[in-house]
Amino acid sequence: MLRRAALVALLIGSVLAWSVSFSVAQAGEGSKLVVYVYDSFVSWGPAKFIKTEFEKRNPGVEVEFVATGPSRAMLARLVQEIQSGGTPADVFMGEINDIPKAKQFGLFVPLGESDVPNLKTVAKSLLFDPERTLIPYEHGFITLVYDSEKLKPEELPKTFADLTKSQYQKKLIIQDARTSSVGHAFLLWTIYNYGNLGYLDYWKQLLPTILTIQPGWSAAYKLFTKGEAPMVVSFSTDACFDARYKPLLPNNQGYRTIFGAGIVRTTDNPKLARAFLDFLLSVEVQEKLPDTEVMFPANSQAKLPEKWRTCAVIPPNPVMLPLDLVAENDDRWLDEWARLVVTGR
Repeated sequence: MLRRAALVALLIGSVLAWSVSFSVAQAGEGSKLVVYVYDSFVSWGPAKFIKTEFEKRNPGVEVEFVATGPSRAMLARLVQEIQSGGTPADVFMGEINDIPKAKQFGLFVPLGESDVPNLKTVAKSLLFDPERTLIPYEHGFITLVYDSEKLKPEELPKTFADLTKSQYQKKLIIQDARTSSVGHAFLLWTIYNYGNLGYLDYWKQLLPTILTIQPGWSAAYKLFTKGEAPMVVSFSTDACFDARYKPLLPNNQGYRTIFGAGIVRTTDNPKLARAFLDFLLSVEVQEKLPDTEVMFPANSQAKLPEKWRTCAVIPPNPVMLPLDLVAENDDRWLDEWARLVVTGR
């Protein structure tokens, strides 16, 4: 799950749907590819650049981006469609923690460097799926972000425990863990720190700090930049678009997030889909990600903007729950969390 402050002004309301076309010569004239992706990738991410460049190089093939919500909402839509008899999606773009559900439903096909040659440029540390059913195209760190014009350094919480103090009441905006990859990562981050048995007690203490729970990152960040609250769950690289908004690292941590793309197993266009993923990993596209997604590119040959040497923060202690643990417990965690935030108990 993209990115941020300088482009937030371009967001006008929630993105209900958006599509864009481009072409890939390898698939043949008249072919079409449908890509399910989270809304911010399309509303102000690199989709328009991809459209333009693909149309220049490969006329005759249409690609439609479908982005009716945040990442986990799009995954739920894909699962529901496949269970109901079929989906128009050929490619899905989502986050590392989608892997367990993808495996559960057998959503994507395994890939290798013979399928996607640019896969060889991806660092081994990012290849979270041994079968390569979702291949990484960008990565970063979930953190809190604060408005430096509203909170001074000495006023900041330093730990997760600090966040529950009364002085921070109604000062944090978060995302729904059921629909947003960012919100889901934040939930997993609290579980990493408080454990399977202690995380719900922590959330009970955290609830007074939360102003609102939004369905996705875009809606949450828009409220944050409008001044509704001085803290939001976001990314450690936000200051690269606006130095006013700075990362806040409770417990000196950030939660590792990796976004990947996969080919839906029911696709009628596997060749076109492979060509799309290879282009997504090309240096040309990857070097656009810092300025559009505000994320680190997965291609190790892609250069970062010079300013990222100072504005992009890598947490001293990056953390992440093992995916097998997420797979075993995630449905229960989400049910328990949802019940708590709705009922308060």
